[in-house]
Amino acid sequence: MSITLRKIEEKDNHAVAEMIRTVMREFKIDKPGTVYIDPTTDHLSKVFEVANADYWLAEENGQLLGGCGIYPTAGLPEGCVELVKYYVRSEARGKGIGKALMEKSIESAQHYGYNEIYLESLPELSKAIGLYEKVGFKTLSGPLGNSGHFACNVFMLLVL
Repeated sequence: MSITLRKIEEKDNHAVAEMIRTVMREFKIDKPGTVYIDPTTDHLSKVFEVANADYWLAEENGQLLGGCGIYPTAGLPEGCVELVKYYVRSEARGKGIGKALMEKSIESAQHYGYNEIYLESLPELSKAIGLYEKVGFKTLSGPLGNSGHFACNVFMLLVL
């Protein structure tokens, strides 16, 4: 298996949006207050054109397997970035692809000089939450920043 990790490009927008929404339907989290409804999901390459942000894709033979990125969400404390839009297709799970995407995103955060990574999730994504805990994320009692994703109720922070 030869997996390629690369940054998102405009040509990827449709496939990435479709993958994110497919995973959200699979876990029955396709609801208001999530990226499922967020119109920016349809043009992520544009969203990640800001400074100190990256969105990584994993692919094999041109087939999109997953994505994960970091984004300087408004309202986060100084030196903190958000881990965002972390999704892996069902057929690609359990192969280390999600872990590779997360490691690449953490590397990006360190490259840009961030010292903390924040994330928001949902209890339905318990396997992902387990991975976050393994990497060192700790649960917070409430949200940081202004993501606008009011349906999320799991908040975590990783100190780099």
